[in-house]
Amino acid sequence: MDHHHHHLPPPPPRSPMENSASSKPPTPASTPSSRLAAAPSSRVSSAAPHPSPSSSASTPASRTVYSDRFIPSRAGSNLALFDLAPSPSHHDAAAAAASPGAPPPSGSTPASSPYCALLRAALFGPTTPDRVASSASACSSSSSAGASPVGSPATGNIFRFKAEVPRNAKRALFSDGDDEGVLFPGVFTTRGTGPRKIPRSPYKVLDAPALQDDFYLNLVDWSSHNILAVGLGNCVYLWNACSSKVTKLCDLGVDDNVCSVGWAQRGTHLAVGTNQGKVQVWDATRCKRIRTMESHRMRVGALAWNSSLLSSGSRDKSILHHDIRAQDDYISRLAGHKSEVCGLKWSYDNRQLASGGNDNRLYVWNQHSAHPVLKYTEHTAAVKAIAWSPHLHGLLASGGGTADRCIRFWNTTTNMHLNCVDTGSQVCNLVWSKNVNELVSTHGYSQNQIIVWRYPTMSKLATLTGHTYRVLYLAISPDGQTIVTGAGDETLRFWNVFPSPKSQSSDSLSSIGATSFVRSYIR
Repeated sequence: MDHHHHHLPPPPPRSPMENSASSKPPTPASTPSSRLAAAPSSRVSSAAPHPSPSSSASTPASRTVYSDRFIPSRAGSNLALFDLAPSPSHHDAAAAAASPGAPPPSGSTPASSPYCALLRAALFGPTTPDRVASSASACSSSSSAGASPVGSPATGNIFRFKAEVPRNAKRALFSDGDDEGVLFPGVFTTRGTGPRKIPRSPYKVLDAPALQDDFYLNLVDWSSHNILAVGLGNCVYLWNACSSKVTKLCDLGVDDNVCSVGWAQRGTHLAVGTNQGKVQVWDATRCKRIRTMESHRMRVGALAWNSSLLSSGSRDKSILHHDIRAQDDYISRLAGHKSEVCGLKWSYDNRQLASGGNDNRLYVWNQHSAHPVLKYTEHTAAVKAIAWSPHLHGLLASGGGTADRCIRFWNTTTNMHLNCVDTGSQVCNLVWSKNVNELVSTHGYSQNQIIVWRYPTMSKLATLTGHTYRVLYLAISPDGQTIVTGAGDETLRFWNVFPSPKSQSSDSLSSIGATSFVRSYIR
């Protein structure tokens, strides 16, 4: 079990969320067609059957003799269809050799013809002006009768003229994703010469007076409309991340306290779990309470939405499913945990619900089960930290408390335990990045750190420090780039840790943090 300690009386009232200080070579394509169709008799007739004297006497001199080798003939090709000049004949080649200074015959193919231009582009790629002469000479040599073998000094090595590729682009192209390159089907991007830089300091700090230092509560959540909900004492405050405007949503009175907050997927309805076992649903746009459900006997410290279905976990060991469209307070009760339910998360496809409890158990339920379909008992401390992967169906991560300190990974499709990583500290929260295959964990006893991990290698990308109490609360922004952490030191800290979903580059992130640092109050 993870016990929270008694904390000092709260400081004087402060205004929340306000600012404060601090192969082989290719055959030359231009070989005359007459040479390909009628090869020298010394080579062809040696492989062909010898004709009889009578037949050879009657054979016209122009008759083509074929061997058992297939040699393609372009004699019937209509080069005019391709807007290319015809290949030079033997007579043209002999004339050019006899009169080197004379202009080329009309049927010749100079190096600057469209054919050679296409050939150069196909073999060598884009060429710079200082390479045109070398490429042209290579093309001319390959089209002459006495061409040297490709790759000889007379023609030049074609591999010398390949298109240049930036070194970092090559690295990204062949990267497996563990270093600076990130691969997508048909697309690759680069991130410079080293690992992504993650700012080691928060770019914003909000003072949050009366933010409770209680491991089992969930008092911070970030909506799809970019509104941060925070439970402070007996009140819930909304902070607009776009305008920094603070709104007081509700006050439960002196007899009750906020134990959990949870936004619906659409981002307009907020569920509030209270110390008296109530579950309230609020319309945040109108700051109006829609309904109150009072079916739990003890405090409600965990909430999770699945469309119009709201699941709540309580210290009374039960999980209730509430359909906010139905008149009944709840439509089903899930029994299985032997102690307080402190972690609750629906999978991204809304088919599985993961729950963690102070009984050190991690359970997985389906939409209609009254009992867990999967039970994991490997953790040796309370399981509050739960996160489903948005990248791989059925991949679940969970973290244990002070006596456990481990992050474990499960495949709920095959019911397999995949991996276990000892973090060295109590695991308070987990959240998976939607933009890259990475996750963040926040920790308590005894290092109070925030760690960014790369999955599946589980190598540490960054360790962020600054909180002086256990980092009990964690939420991620709707664009998936920023996380907010909360602690018993009564601060909320905003960190830029993930790249944007489009560029997946951190160049813009590396400069954020130190230059835009502000500190605000919530109340």
